[in-house]
Amino acid sequence: MSFKMPVLLSAFCVNLRKSADNIIKFYFLFFICVPVFALSFNDSGAPAELAAKLEIAMTDEQALAQLFMLGWVGEDPSPLIMDWVRQRQIGGIKIFGWNTSDTQRLARAVGQLQRASITGNYNIPLFVATDQEGGWIRHIKGNTSETPGNMAIGASGYPRDAYLSGYYIGKELALLGVNMNFAPTVDLFTNRDSVLIGPRAFGSDPVRTGILGAAFVRGQLAAGVIPTAKHYPGHGDTELDSHGVLPRIEIAYDTLWNRELVPYRMLVSENLPAIMSGHLAFPLTEGGSTPASLSSYFLRTVLRERIGFNGIIITDDLNMIGATSYLRNMSRTAKQAITAGNDIIMFSNTPFLNDQIWTFLLQSMREEEDFRQIVRASARRILEVKLTYLRGPGSVPYIPDSAKIAAGIPDPEGSAFFLNLAARSVTIVKPVPSSSVFPLTRENSGRVLLAGRFADFFSYGRAAFPGAVTYRYSASTEISDFAAYARNVDTIIFCLSDNSDLRLLRSLQQLNKKVIVLSILSPVHIESVPWVTGAVAVYSYAPESFAAGFSAIIGRIPAQGVLPYDR
Repeated sequence: MSFKMPVLLSAFCVNLRKSADNIIKFYFLFFICVPVFALSFNDSGAPAELAAKLEIAMTDEQALAQLFMLGWVGEDPSPLIMDWVRQRQIGGIKIFGWNTSDTQRLARAVGQLQRASITGNYNIPLFVATDQEGGWIRHIKGNTSETPGNMAIGASGYPRDAYLSGYYIGKELALLGVNMNFAPTVDLFTNRDSVLIGPRAFGSDPVRTGILGAAFVRGQLAAGVIPTAKHYPGHGDTELDSHGVLPRIEIAYDTLWNRELVPYRMLVSENLPAIMSGHLAFPLTEGGSTPASLSSYFLRTVLRERIGFNGIIITDDLNMIGATSYLRNMSRTAKQAITAGNDIIMFSNTPFLNDQIWTFLLQSMREEEDFRQIVRASARRILEVKLTYLRGPGSVPYIPDSAKIAAGIPDPEGSAFFLNLAARSVTIVKPVPSSSVFPLTRENSGRVLLAGRFADFFSYGRAAFPGAVTYRYSASTEISDFAAYARNVDTIIFCLSDNSDLRLLRSLQQLNKKVIVLSILSPVHIESVPWVTGAVAVYSYAPESFAAGFSAIIGRIPAQGVLPYDR
């Protein structure tokens, strides 16, 4: 008995200590861990304060995931993109044109992705982004409105047109659950040979571009959509396309500051929430040959410190050659983009879950405390923007309503507005004054040939000139075949959209016919055919633009637009 008692007492003490340890663990888990995991995006509180709490509670993996914005292939979400949302809890998705032919199907895809996101840790919704600039660039197609575009707004000159364009485009996006738009484009119409910008610009004047851009931003915000100005610092002064090459823009910093950066300086003063960085090099500045999207000089020194931008910076697609050609390694490119000052890295594809990009960035966070702090600071900024714009009255619903989409896309009021904008912006380019040629009537036009490659051109052309002969050309059209039609008419109305059309148009000069050009997109091509009888400019291939163009040609409406650039 004297031997067993100490043993039993010892065993009792051991069990008591284990029980105490378990009690301590229980209290730790219940009173400390539970409140952390109970944190929610939907909690009350100021955005900055709640963003800080969420970021502190996140693991490094969760913080890094907020910096990823990914696209996917196909109309329905792929299993891989769903894994990135469910398992990685990424911060955003990007909708491209290949996702969007069916409007209702796209809405279901957005709802599926958001459900997966908001049921994850902390209930954080996705940024759902796209490029719906208006005019030429309209990634979400289906039933959405085709619009006259930015250069039409510049030709009309009214800030209210910019505001309402942003608003009605935003209303349609909001119905689809799209809460971020990569617009407005505030690149300047500086290089007339640009194949990427052209009619996407409001014009060549930086102050007017800033005014119209600010109005567009306010319209988007009124619709609940986060606007994103692009392509910082400015893509307008190059004929090259950063999708396929890194453009080098040979201008000094003073020129950049007083020209390309003026719209950004104006928009930042208006509390712009987001900016997209462009894959562009400015070798005559301190940025050197580094793409601006990978340059701490452009993103931190100029944009953050000198201009004072406090919002989020998003890269243009990092799969573009303008980005990858610099470091020639996608993982190092992504890390450099973050280190330089981008908050979100955007990819048009969906990497595998354990792709080198992800593992390299996560390993860098573990090994480099400075890089880890950069990532976590970006995650906090992202969360603050989400908390500011993605919750509360007026915010975009996470799960789209199919009945509201059917009733609101295209927006009925927006359709009437875009037709009026097209009419206000239509511009007589030649002759000036135009009274010697326009209006073109049945009496002074004789037999008419309509030559173009757009169905709406012929629809509105035949309505204006019943009985007109039509000729739909293509890149392979033989000049002799086209000339056979042109010789047998008195007036040719030719739809000019880009350089590829000039070959056929120039063949008409020797026929000595009355040639009227209806220019769509960028009107600069008219300058290369000074011999034409008359020229009218509209700025997109939206149906409203063709309707306005022909209405001006026949004198049904006055052509009030002014070219928004110096000739």
